[in-house]
Amino acid sequence: MTRTTVESRSRTEIIGFDHPFCVIGERINPTGRKKLATELEAGDFTSVREDALAQVAAGANVLDVNAGVVYNSNPDPNQTEPPLMVKLIKLVQETVDAPICIDSSVPAALEAGLEVCEGRPLLNSVTGEEERLEKILPLVRKYNVPVVAISNDDSGISEDPDVRFEVAKKIVQRAADYGIPPHDIVVDPLVMPVGAMGTAALQVFALVRRLRQELGVNTTCGASNISFGLPNRHGINNAFLPMAIAAGMTSAIMNPIALPVKPSVIAARREAVAAAGVILPDGMDDEAFVTLFGMGSTKARAGSEMEAIRAANFLTDNAPHGSAWIRFNKPPALPGEDTVRRAGRSGARRRRA
Repeated sequence: MTRTTVESRSRTEIIGFDHPFCVIGERINPTGRKKLATELEAGDFTSVREDALAQVAAGANVLDVNAGVVYNSNPDPNQTEPPLMVKLIKLVQETVDAPICIDSSVPAALEAGLEVCEGRPLLNSVTGEEERLEKILPLVRKYNVPVVAISNDDSGISEDPDVRFEVAKKIVQRAADYGIPPHDIVVDPLVMPVGAMGTAALQVFALVRRLRQELGVNTTCGASNISFGLPNRHGINNAFLPMAIAAGMTSAIMNPIALPVKPSVIAARREAVAAAGVILPDGMDDEAFVTLFGMGSTKARAGSEMEAIRAANFLTDNAPHGSAWIRFNKPPALPGEDTVRRAGRSGARRRRA
């Protein structure tokens, strides 16, 4: 069986056909997150620390770290990304014990991250473009790390799945020239939005099967791409992920957490409830309120996609005896309840009359 080993200083994660699906948390990425980008340029890493903790708590196995912020003071990523990547990786390593996926389009930032990252990180990424192959594969070999291989080349991203397979095959073959084995390559076959291409999901499932059977490599994807531009994206993602797992996909770069309900949304719902004449208990806090009305939570928690993944692990026999599923669904003990239960079990045995 193909197994890709990713390590931190104290923890090992395996991406493999006979292992639970590997969730690579995507939140530490300033792309499309104006608040985070502003914080990073100001040297404020509060959100990075919070995102690292929340993603691991939600079940992420590996954390993707991306330093791709465009500074207003200096728009040249070749200058800004390498030192920022070093700071981000050091902070994440101090905060959590999860292995890291070093994510950048700037080769110097990838190498800067590799120099300070403890353990055996995943490198994200190499493509089939000649220039990229020549710059990234030597780094993979030098540092002996696994790499994400994205199925596009100098001609761009093809809508033809056979072309994307050939690009992946090319990367695997070129990697072999550097002594990099297939088990250290995790192929991203590229997920197209199903709203723009009706066969997008079917293409990915077929590609994943071919990549597993013909090249013997593990696979990953940007899971949310499938639902881009559609309403109820979680519903699409929740169906896509188990189907991809059943087809043989072994990991995904995704958001594992459900974000907290915004105070403004809670306030608006409270006004609507009051206007409808609904009388609520005095002093009902926001967490009780959003729970009652099925709005989510005021705290970051595992997203619904994580529930779908845990169920898929169980159904594909990668969660022995369903223990992970049972733990995930076990309600938290009420204050004092756990102590009472333990006391009841360990109490003195009754005497017979």
